[in-house]
Amino acid sequence: METYGAWSLIPTLVVLGMALLTRRTIESLLAGTVVGLLMVDPTTVITQGSDILLGVLGNDTVTWIILVCGLFGSLIALLVKTGGVLSFGDVMTRRIHRKHHSLLTTWVLGLVIFVDDYLNALTISASMKKITDRFGISREKLAYIVDSTAAPVCILVPFSTWAVFFAGLLEENNVTGNGMGLYIEAIPYMFYAWVAAAIVPLVALGWMPDIGPMKTAEARAAGGQPLPSGVDDSTLEVDEDKPRPHLLNFLLPIATLIFFTWYFDIDILRGVIVALVVTLVLIGAQRLLSFHETFDTALDGFKAMLMPLGTLVAGFTLKEVNDVLGLTDFVIAAVEPLMTSGLLPAVVFVTMAFLAFATGSFWGLFAVAMPIVLPLAESMNANMPLVVGALISASAFGSHACFYGDSTVLSAQGSGCTPMAHALTQLPYVLIAAALATGIFLVVGYL
Repeated sequence: METYGAWSLIPTLVVLGMALLTRRTIESLLAGTVVGLLMVDPTTVITQGSDILLGVLGNDTVTWIILVCGLFGSLIALLVKTGGVLSFGDVMTRRIHRKHHSLLTTWVLGLVIFVDDYLNALTISASMKKITDRFGISREKLAYIVDSTAAPVCILVPFSTWAVFFAGLLEENNVTGNGMGLYIEAIPYMFYAWVAAAIVPLVALGWMPDIGPMKTAEARAAGGQPLPSGVDDSTLEVDEDKPRPHLLNFLLPIATLIFFTWYFDIDILRGVIVALVVTLVLIGAQRLLSFHETFDTALDGFKAMLMPLGTLVAGFTLKEVNDVLGLTDFVIAAVEPLMTSGLLPAVVFVTMAFLAFATGSFWGLFAVAMPIVLPLAESMNANMPLVVGALISASAFGSHACFYGDSTVLSAQGSGCTPMAHALTQLPYVLIAAALATGIFLVVGYL
């Protein structure tokens, strides 16, 4: 396969540059994809581009994401339309009397719903946004707190979707006979996740100040506008004048969702299907909505997820083009000479974090990188749990920071702001966490 060396960075740089200039996500991703296809072969842009797009849409993972996000949109829309979310908000509001308490409650809910980052991002944002609105908190800050308890928390729990996936990868690479055992050993060394999760209560309590774009967003919210300009959150918005149904109309579907996601071996698709069935039964039994209203609302909820799904499909398409250009292989080869036993964890974290951010691939990328990085760590007699912790920390950073990553997009959609607004407001906190984690990896690597 032809390699493009440093030129393979160009599509990613185009995406980042255009995204910062235009504040538009899908268009930036498509521009980077077209530039990459032109680099591969200008005469086959249409044929190769359509083949890649068909391959992405035929990918089992992409199909799974489309179904999960769409059905989640339907579930949230039904919970909103029936007033279930409002009932939850009323109960929480009676117990939450200060701004800081609403943010800390959001953080605690994120720690509790640790099974899956999608489940975390969509459920908590839908549940809490009306409460944070009452205290003049921007939707961007809500999205930051929700996103910071998605992947960063999920990787710290050995029975989450992330743990199951990475434990399987460790076994496939013959590093250990017990992938989950090594994964659990690596949890104390997942420094990015620990730092990112610890920063959230500091921000929530006001001990860490609002920085840059977040300060601007909070000033706007304090002036009575928690929702950013130009954002339509009406499909998943609560009608305040609607009569309040029993709280069980909210709690039972959410509890069903969490339980059956766990019951079906951490498969959120099956969990959300069961939760939808339970919600439909509750609506029918209490006659909360008519037949037509129920299914029109479910379709509206699915449609509300089209923009984030478009972003994710465009991100997967860019990843495929980057793979053709050999971006991952080039970056790993470029930093390999820097890898000594002590430096290895920090270099692995920084390199793989950059690649995860640039490619928007937080699982697939590591299936490529582990067969390169782990044998290198073994040959250097490096601390294997520490290196694995660095790898998985990098994956969590990518999911947390990448403006077209699934967790970022879904946290923004659920909270009611654009992915770019969310990514830019949380970026200072993400970079602080990454810098601290890098320093810790350096220190511990030489111990």
